Amino acid sequence: MEGSKTFNVAIVGATGAVGAQMLKVLEERDFPIKQLIPLASARSAGKTITFKGKEITIKETTPEAFKGVDIALFSAGGSISKTFAHEAVKRGALVIDNTSAFRMDPDVPLVVPEVNAAEISNHKGIIANPNCSTIQMVVALQPVKIEYGIKRIVVSTYQAVSGAGYAAMKELREQSQAILDDKPFTPKSLPVASEEKKYQIAFNVIPQLDVFQENGYTFEEMKMINETKKIMNDQDMEIAVTCVRVPVFTGHSESIYVEVEKEISNVQEVREILEKAPGVVVKDDPKEQVYPLPIDCAGCPDVYVGRIRKDLNYSHGLHLWVVSCNLLKGAAFNSIQIAEAYIKQ
Repeated sequence: MEGSKTFNVAIVGATGAVGAQMLKVLEERDFPIKQLIPLASARSAGKTITFKGKEITIKETTPEAFKGVDIALFSAGGSISKTFAHEAVKRGALVIDNTSAFRMDPDVPLVVPEVNAAEISNHKGIIANPNCSTIQMVVALQPVKIEYGIKRIVVSTYQAVSGAGYAAMKELREQSQAILDDKPFTPKSLPVASEEKKYQIAFNVIPQLDVFQENGYTFEEMKMINETKKIMNDQDMEIAVTCVRVPVFTGHSESIYVEVEKEISNVQEVREILEKAPGVVVKDDPKEQVYPLPIDCAGCPDVYVGRIRKDLNYSHGLHLWVVSCNLLKGAAFNSIQIAEAYIKQ
């Protein structure tokens, strides 16, 4: 980044899957860091991480650890954010939180820079990073909303196990090997929200992410609904969501049906609008079987859109297939983008 000012940056949850990606993105984008402060639990304190070729010792996350910190990137779970985010703000840090702890707080901006970067200036010390599935959906749909208006969204997600952390990724690998070797195993990790029942994820899909609510939807599904309305600043938008865990390591996929306010004249027009949109890559050539695949999008910072087609029965209906790396754009990359936009503002 341009400019001579540098910043003391803390990463809370530096040893986790998203924390590791944050370190990678900060290094790759040459973020203007004066001092990097990796923070984690007491059991990880004293270990080291490598950043720009240097070994840096991990410190325990305590209120005093935020003294002198300019920007604190949180990705260690909602309970940690609730415990330490305000402590970081008290000590002068801007908190960019990657958990659900503050997303629906009316005093906390919920930001996807391609959609609502202007909200950053309204922060009171904390900026929330949305849910990974919400991020990729709103990046893909914002250009459609600007051009046509959106009345209704129906989305089914196909979410990778990395969204549930290292343990789930390890279990997918171990279960797959056990099945191929015809050996017994006991599911331990998924669904994360359930302590009583765990299901096999290898060669299977699980239609539950997070805890079921009284209305029959899971918390993950309600997060997508509520966050999308907040980010797109439209509380009247109708949204229905089904979230599914699939045996993919990295990269969330979404099948999205959207009803727009203006009639869509042709699909090519939609393709061209999306091709010009920030953060969007269109991969859509049905004749050549070109469409986004999570295996191709893992490790990439953009949102990929394909299978663009009009609904057969409704002239205002549009179908999209949207894929993005849940650890990058869905978490780490979006957080760093927020930090970069904050610095510019």
